[in-house]
Amino acid sequence: MKHLDWELNDFVFVKIAENSQELENAYMIRRKVFVQEQNVPLEEEIDEYEKESTHFVLYDEQHQPIGAGRFRVIDNIGKVQRICVLSSGRKNGAGATIMNAIEEYAIQQKVPQLKLDSQVHAIPFYSKLGYEIVSDEFMDAGIPHKTMKKTIL
Repeated sequence: MKHLDWELNDFVFVKIAENSQELENAYMIRRKVFVQEQNVPLEEEIDEYEKESTHFVLYDEQHQPIGAGRFRVIDNIGKVQRICVLSSGRKNGAGATIMNAIEEYAIQQKVPQLKLDSQVHAIPFYSKLGYEIVSDEFMDAGIPHKTMKKTIL
């Protein structure tokens, strides 16, 4: 059996969504951050890749969902997407906790490299985690992005 939970401490943990409620928790976080805060159209945020993706949810001390992310494999490269944390949970390592769980999962899946499309303002966050820019700037959902990669195996 694969390790499915990653604990930050006794109360904060990342979990792979295994049922409809956990998946809805991920979607709820994404709607709040991307659709409500950043004005990404819902039909672009929840897309055709949801069913083939592995969804991660970060829970706080009260077991309330506060962060999310998704992962899928394309041509043996892990695609990290939809990393987000509610405003109340930011600046305390929550985003890095989600990323670490996704990276551990990718290693378990023997995926050697990860790729993500970072919003330009988030590039310093991903750079600290070892990701390097590999593209010019482009627009996605009206937001400037750059592609970043990291080799993990």
